[in-house]
Parts: sequence; structure tokens; C-alpha cells
Amino acid sequence: MTAAAETRIDLPIVQHTLANGLRVVVNPDPLTGVAAVQVRYDVGSRHEVPGRTGFAHLFEHLMFCGSAGAASGEHFSQLQRLGAAVNGTTSFDRTNYYETVPVEALPLALWLEADRMATLLEAVTQESLDTQREVVKEEKRQSYDNQPYGDWGFRGFPLLFGPEHPYGHLPIGSMADLDAATLDDVHAFFRRHYGPDNAVLAVAGGVAADEVFALAEKYFGSIPAIGRPPVPADPAVPRLESPRTEDVVTDVPSAALFRLWRAPAEPSPALDAVRVAIELLAAGSSSRLENALTRRTSVAATVHGGVSGLPGVSVAQLVLYAHPGAEVAPAVEAADTEIRRFLTEGAEAIEVATAKAQIESGQLRRLGTCAGRADELAKLALHPGDPTALNRRLDELAAVTEADVDAAARAWLAPEFAADLRYRPETSAAAVDGSAVD
Repeated sequence: MTAAAETRIDLPIVQHTLANGLRVVVNPDPLTGVAAVQVRYDVGSRHEVPGRTGFAHLFEHLMFCGSAGAASGEHFSQLQRLGAAVNGTTSFDRTNYYETVPVEALPLALWLEADRMATLLEAVTQESLDTQREVVKEEKRQSYDNQPYGDWGFRGFPLLFGPEHPYGHLPIGSMADLDAATLDDVHAFFRRHYGPDNAVLAVAGGVAADEVFALAEKYFGSIPAIGRPPVPADPAVPRLESPRTEDVVTDVPSAALFRLWRAPAEPSPALDAVRVAIELLAAGSSSRLENALTRRTSVAATVHGGVSGLPGVSVAQLVLYAHPGAEVAPAVEAADTEIRRFLTEGAEAIEVATAKAQIESGQLRRLGTCAGRADELAKLALHPGDPTALNRRLDELAAVTEADVDAAARAWLAPEFAADLRYRPETSAAAVDGSAVD
């Protein structure tokens, strides 16, 4: 039996599009008593314009602040009292809202989602805008400003892409832009992006597809289409052809490297090969860099890596931390030596097999939950537009060869193609400058 045959999945996936353009995707699973719901909008920070950043993330908060049929907070409270898990997230290319509910509560979940899609602006007042603006600022302070290395994304993405690129600013946006936003600005953003023809509804769980389609028609069918907004500038860009480096001296516990590479768009065979390369280089306890930098030499305290798949151009990442009091340069030099050895000699068959198995294991764990399947179906329905691709993902991973990994690594992951943030503690800088005080 081939590796592809061993890993094949065949989930039932049924699709239907309402007259107003809402795409509905269902994965029936009669063995469970829950239903995972996801509404994914084709709007994220990529769709924002200079001076108006952070709006997609702001709506992640405003969407829970009431609508015509539900008071502020009731979307959470009505579902959580039934044992539901409810939340939302924002990224560069999408915003998603999700809940996992007992199957009996599916009509309530869909009604709540439809009500805020249709009538949210009735509850977005100057008061609610001002309140949620402050909530976002507090989130930024807690999650970014007051965390060691918390600003790496604010520095790294502009360094990798340039500040004018669609991926050149983080989804949380600029607080100055949010302060300057008027109620009319915010309403206009919602009207432009939050409609049925710019969204996907995915449901996975113990419900029949026809039942979901009927409920979708009942609750969403009367919402008028908005006319899909113009496609923003294409974020696809080639790899960097020369390294970019920024030194950051700030209040951090130890020196560190945050390295970013541009990578192929998701989904694609080339990105699958890059994932395998990063996995065997830096993502596991048996990875090359973990062994070389923390076990054989102890030149670094920790090493890890990963890939953020995006439909325009993905991002591969390597992070390493020096030991407290040590400089990061020796660890970077050792990492570069190991990466260049890998690029020259290529991957070993056992490494590729192990890395693929680790990635596959993570995917299967994700697909083992209704919420994970709903998320993947909504993601693929939005980009590239084919949720049935979910059933091919493990086969595509299994098809990656050592030659594919070697070619992808050489094409994308050389040190000279990277954008490097090098953090140094302020105390270390003072010592170097000769200005430390006893």
C-alpha cells in the first residue's frame, strides 16, 4: 500500500450557494451530538487602506456588541449557557466567527450569525465604537506592548514586505488610525465587506446537509447581496534577493533572532515542501537546528520554526533565543552554517518521512474535531474556492519527495533571502557601550 493510500481521507462534503451568494458547506457527521458553525468573511487587514488600518480586527469585537435581535453580549451568553464554545479571529486575509453547539442549538447559532450580518450597524453607535476602540488598545498593550518580543510582528512584517504591502501591517492595525476613525468610516467598512456574497458558512457535525441548507435559507436567504468589493492589490511577491536586518535594543530577557522568509502561497505543492523543510530544520525536538544549537553545542537556549500559510505569499519563520547574558550572533552563525549544510547536502529520506508524519499528525488531530473541520472547510471555500480540497491535503503531503524539499529549501530558505530581527537586552547594550552602572 502506498503512503498516499494509507493517509487518504474521504470526508463527506456537500455544498450549496444561496441566491444572495452565501456559500454553504456542510460536513455531516452522524456520530456526534454537536455542530460546529463558522462564518468566514473575505476581509482582513489585507483589505484595508493606509490610514484606515485595524478595521477588520475592530469588527471582531463589534460583532459581539449587539444587533437588532440581540443585545450586547447576548451572542456569547445565549450560546454559552448551552455549553457552546464561541469566539472570532482576524488575520491578513479573513475574519472568522465560530461556535460549537449542541445540535439542538444550531438554529439559534445560525439565527444569531444571520442577525448580526444583516443588522449589526443598528447597534454600532458612537458609544459602542468608543468602547471597543479602548478594548482594542488594551488588547494591544497586554498582548504586544507589554510582552517581551511582543513587537516582533510590527517590525518583522514591514521589514519582510515593506510597509505599503498588503501584508505589511498586522491585523490589529494602528491605534492612531483607530483614534481617527469616525462612525461613518466604520459603518462604510462594514457595508463594503460584510454581506452574504462575501462570506462562507461552514457547518460540521451531527446534522444533515439538507437541514443546514434549509436553515441557511431561512435565516440568511433574505439578506441582500452587497456586491463583492474589488479585489485588493495582489500580495504575491518574489522572495527577497538580499538580506534585510534590523537590530532592536529593548527590555527583553535575552538576545534573540526572529527570522522571516517569504514563501509560496497556500495551498500549493511548493508550500508543502517548504513546510517539510522547516519541520525538519527547526520545528521538532529532533530537528537539525535543535540538535546542533541546543544539544551538541548549547549555543542557543531554544529554537523553533513554523510556516504561516497565506493565499498571497506565505511566511516561514525561525526563532532562536540565546542564553541570558549571551549574545545572539554565535547562535545565528551556527544556525546559518547548519542551514547552508542542509541546502548543499539535501534532506535525508528518514528526515523527510519523520517531518511529514509530524505534519500529518497535526492535521489529523485538527480534523478529528468538528470545529477543526468547519474551520478548514471555510478556509478552503474562501481561498482557493474549493472545500473538497480538504480530502486531498494528506495525499498532497504524502506526495512530497526529498527532491521537492531540497528544491523548495534552496529556492526560499537561504539566509540571504531572509529578513532578520535581532533583539538585544538594554543591559547588554549598556555594557557594550561602556555605560553600565554598578
